[in-house]
Amino acid sequence: MRRSGILRKQCIARGFFKRRIWFFSSYSDVELETVTVNVTIQDFVADVVSELFFRNVQQVSKETMFIFPVNSDTVVHTFYATMGDTRIEAMLWEKEEAQQLCKATLGMENLRYLQDQCDLWGPVFACFLGTLPPNAEVAISLCYVQELPLQPDGAAKFFWPNELFPRSNCLSWISGEKMSENLHFSICLKSAHGVSHIAINTSYTPLQYTAPDQTSAEFSLKSSPWMKGNLNLLVYYRGPPTLRAVVERQDPKAPPGSLLGDPVVMVTLIPNIPETAPNPGQLGEFLFLMDRSLFQDAQNTLLFLLKSLPLGCYFNIYSFGATFKAFYPQSVEYTQESMDNAVGRISSICPDLGGCDLLGLLRSIYSTPLLHGHPRQLFIFIQRKISNEEEAVMAEVYRYRDHHRCFCFPTNSCDSFNLSQAMALETKGECVCIHSRMSMTSEAVKCLQRALQPRASGISLQWDLPPGLEVSTIRKAPEVIFQGHQSSIYAQIHGQAQDAEVDEGAVTLQYHVGSQSFSYTLRFSLSPSSDDRLPVHRMAMMHLLWKLDWEATSRAEDILHSAVKSSLSLGVPSPFTSSVAVRMKQRGAWHHDSLPPDSSMLFSPSCNLVPCQLLWLRGFMPVWFKSTKFWMVQKCQFCLEMLGHKAPDTEALTLLSASCKEQDPPPEEQLMEELPASNISWDWTISPLSTRLCDFSGLRVVVALQKANGSWALTAALASALGLSKDDVEGRRPSEDMQPTAWATILALVWLHQYKWKVPWSELLEGKACRWLQDQAEVQLDECLEAANSLLGCFVEPTVFRI
Repeated sequence: MRRSGILRKQCIARGFFKRRIWFFSSYSDVELETVTVNVTIQDFVADVVSELFFRNVQQVSKETMFIFPVNSDTVVHTFYATMGDTRIEAMLWEKEEAQQLCKATLGMENLRYLQDQCDLWGPVFACFLGTLPPNAEVAISLCYVQELPLQPDGAAKFFWPNELFPRSNCLSWISGEKMSENLHFSICLKSAHGVSHIAINTSYTPLQYTAPDQTSAEFSLKSSPWMKGNLNLLVYYRGPPTLRAVVERQDPKAPPGSLLGDPVVMVTLIPNIPETAPNPGQLGEFLFLMDRSLFQDAQNTLLFLLKSLPLGCYFNIYSFGATFKAFYPQSVEYTQESMDNAVGRISSICPDLGGCDLLGLLRSIYSTPLLHGHPRQLFIFIQRKISNEEEAVMAEVYRYRDHHRCFCFPTNSCDSFNLSQAMALETKGECVCIHSRMSMTSEAVKCLQRALQPRASGISLQWDLPPGLEVSTIRKAPEVIFQGHQSSIYAQIHGQAQDAEVDEGAVTLQYHVGSQSFSYTLRFSLSPSSDDRLPVHRMAMMHLLWKLDWEATSRAEDILHSAVKSSLSLGVPSPFTSSVAVRMKQRGAWHHDSLPPDSSMLFSPSCNLVPCQLLWLRGFMPVWFKSTKFWMVQKCQFCLEMLGHKAPDTEALTLLSASCKEQDPPPEEQLMEELPASNISWDWTISPLSTRLCDFSGLRVVVALQKANGSWALTAALASALGLSKDDVEGRRPSEDMQPTAWATILALVWLHQYKWKVPWSELLEGKACRWLQDQAEVQLDECLEAANSLLGCFVEPTVFRI
């Protein structure tokens, strides 16, 4: 989760809320006084029960609203607020009935107004609490379950925002006396493999093991993180982390055969993936999505990306604006011919400053079938705002999140940074803010390097359960898991074991990394300790409901009705339900674990409806960089570029666009031999320091002339880009028997290597060249390297050939 529950103060203005700036501090009008949190973490799932006590310290009444941002791996299942003898409780209803109730709810326009006014972005749970009198207190009870992300060192990470720690004056905060009184934060850890140790950024009581085999432990916080930081807890478990299984007993009150009436197992897959894979084979499908408003800045980036792709992969290029276009109807194999064609068509991407139909483009891409063995990876370059379609975009990304990965590159002036970040996080990709034209190419190629890293594919799970039991998968294993990532699957265990004394099952994970096969087996107990809160069942229910929504056309009505009923009983949000909150006197409140009452009860004098919904906020959330120094560097770079920026030549741009439509793209070598005189060529404005470091025009030509297999042809264009004449190059060839292509490739490789410390974008290009040279058995690399160093006036060691 990005941030956790917060209280917002609003003041009424013409029936709407007029937003006020509120910083989290001890001087807030509504102060968080006491926090009680109980967290149970079992392997990679956390169950959180929290109580937050706020007080209005002002002498005037305040309108209050509770906002709780969520993500797709979090299920908020319980919320209620208590003010005096009044209780406000949020509950789920069938969607159609909830919509009718919302029409009868006064103040719903306040939530709709909030969508564009809040300084948060993305999905949130929001509930309007009403007027809080002077010195009055409101108690918030919030419960949720959450899948925890995997850290590179194998730890499970739990996060709790600093804003939800009680404040006090500076002296008391330093001494920790008042903090310890108002903070009750306990954490219980469980794992069948054993709890090893923890790392946390605040003071805490010693870790106490509560089981002889160290499978459970607990501790408490003594204070909030120092220097107003968020709480970051890393939990380390014993044993290899390849497989983890958590089995949760069924609800004894639920009918057998239903999700609640059967045990559920959560299996976390963390494949052990070597750094290098033998014979990587099929390398993926790479789709480049380019915002046409980035026309001039992005052509160099597309060139480097295309040239860096490996032979045998598949690719396509899309440009989007008010409409979208694809270079090819579907992805094509990366060959010399397809690469030449794509490079020649780059200049045909014309500027478009209209709308931004990213949603239509994504739907078109997702509708095309996946290429077996080629994991799909999207590189999205974006500058414009996606109007009001963020929620629909994220719904599509979430639906296909197990089938692809997104690398997003918003510009530093982009209004869609938050959307880009959310798409990357949802698909376990990466989001990099582009702060200069030069960094676009650099960051994109770095991400391509990560996209080409070894990955686990051909993933399968085989179950071995006692006779009489079988498994029904709710969320199946993905087709591919990338290095450093995890995937959690959920399955329902049906039936009755024939032998009651056999209480152990096993699951075997099989996958491939390149040509190498791996297999791991984990045995787990089928008789775990019961958990009345059912956190694993709640997570499984969330995935089941999304699965049913996806396959709704092929599901019977009775199955959907049963699933929705289970959703309501567990409080798990879904596409079939919606939230409604009710305000009533405490004596009229029903137990929050029960099903909602009949809707006719809500119109009685003892209770009334309260604005409460899952919303998609479209406001602005500030982007915080890692350090102030980093932020200042970006600002300085931006100012330098603005000072040297030149407006595009509109007339030349029109002529170029027209010529691109009238004739076929010229071959690479012709394009480089006859460089266009137009000032809208692939040149860009960069800082003077960067210009002195490297000859970028020569670099572009050298890169453009590289073949798909990594080699270069010996041409006048290449010689000129290297600062040589063709006669010099031909005359200094080590021997007449040496093939010209090999000699040209060695020269270009040595020339590129000189600039590696200045331009780190060439590593993939060098790697392709080295692999090609190593396949040429007759080439004497040492002799050629000596000749190339002499001709270029440099000294590059033989390690450049990776021998």
